[in-house]
Amino acid sequence: MGYFLQGFTMGLAYVAPIGLQNLFVINSALTHTRRRALLTALIVIFFDVTLALACFFGIGAIMERYTWMQMIILLVGSLIVLYIGIGLLRSKATEIDRTKTESTIRKTITSACVVTWFNPQAIIDGTMMLGAFHVTLPAAQSMPFIVGVACASCIWFTTLTLLISMFSHKFNAKVLRMINIVCGIVIIFYGGKLFFSFIQMLG
Repeated sequence: MGYFLQGFTMGLAYVAPIGLQNLFVINSALTHTRRRALLTALIVIFFDVTLALACFFGIGAIMERYTWMQMIILLVGSLIVLYIGIGLLRSKATEIDRTKTESTIRKTITSACVVTWFNPQAIIDGTMMLGAFHVTLPAAQSMPFIVGVACASCIWFTTLTLLISMFSHKFNAKVLRMINIVCGIVIIFYGGKLFFSFIQMLG
């Protein structure tokens, strides 16, 4: 039970900081029905848990061995992050109003995959945190630990979706526009930082 709780608390520390996944889930809760927002959260949970498993059981070793893979992840990830940030800045109030229009399941799955598996922050943080813990854990305790991490992801994204959905009536188009501007600026700054890291690796 101790290793499960350790994994659970580590999992919360891993997913709680505001990032692309959280922004995606929040936006879904604000602009879709509660049922669809929960479905989106479940899709994000699936990709988050699979990424955590990959980081925990081996992607870290591969990245540490091949510098070119780190560079590819930084370059592609930074460009995707910049694209998402610019898209948020260019969005209009009418495009983010609470009309409860739902995107297709395929588009939701694709977007959830992008903000998770093509997110350098998630990959690097997961590799460093989960990969490092895997090395220090007794072999028999690896499974309780990673199950705790998975449970943290489930609880975090589900709770976040429900809370935002419950209070979504307090958000109008103007407020959503301001949120998108702030998030867009933060994301563009982060994307620029990742791209700068890629340039440094080239040097």
